Amino acid sequence: MSATNSHISSFDGKAQIPTYVARPAGETKGGIVVIPEIFGVNAGIRQKCDDWAEQGYLALAPDIFWRFAPGIELNPDVEAEMQEALGYFGQYDADEGVKDLEAAIRWLRSEGAAKVGCVGFCLGGRLAYMAAARTDIDASVGYYGVMIDQMLGESRAIANPLMLHIPTADHFVDAAAQAKMHEALDPHPKVTLHDYAGLDHGFAATEGNRRDEAGARLADERTRAFFVEHLA
Repeated sequence: MSATNSHISSFDGKAQIPTYVARPAGETKGGIVVIPEIFGVNAGIRQKCDDWAEQGYLALAPDIFWRFAPGIELNPDVEAEMQEALGYFGQYDADEGVKDLEAAIRWLRSEGAAKVGCVGFCLGGRLAYMAAARTDIDASVGYYGVMIDQMLGESRAIANPLMLHIPTADHFVDAAAQAKMHEALDPHPKVTLHDYAGLDHGFAATEGNRRDEAGARLADERTRAFFVEHLA
């Protein structure tokens, strides 16, 4: 496995998006876009890319805040940095973010990935849902995606498999929002929802205080199996 900080062309070709790219040592099984939380392409996100590369995937993490706060790396366990991240979240345009995902998908395919998936966390989980609804990505996974309950009308456009990991004690996504997600998405033939009883937002973080070891391992095992099935 090898990893580098790099850039890819934006969707309109007018800019360069900073990225972290991890390449497998051998044959590429497929491509995976790792969509960060609101904390930037930090050590935890880079580790997730490295882990996918070790499993044979070409993994890319785009800097989702590159338009107004490029290069940030924040720690959610530090309150001041959490507040800084929430400020960036308030500035973020998710519609523009989907275009960045389109650019990432296009780049991975140009590098030889026959099929491309994405896995996102928090805001990235919302973007994974949007990618499933708005792009031709082959498979998408969202962990504790925020605001999905506000865009359930887009679910009818989902044509390829989507998996969502939902911690039931998520303090950013309340029980009412989770109920709306289940009501709208449980009947969808392409969507699978997994609940994690009593777990909170960020439970699958690679490191830090938010991680729940058992929950993270279970969710990650489900994600790995999902991509083996749908990116083969």
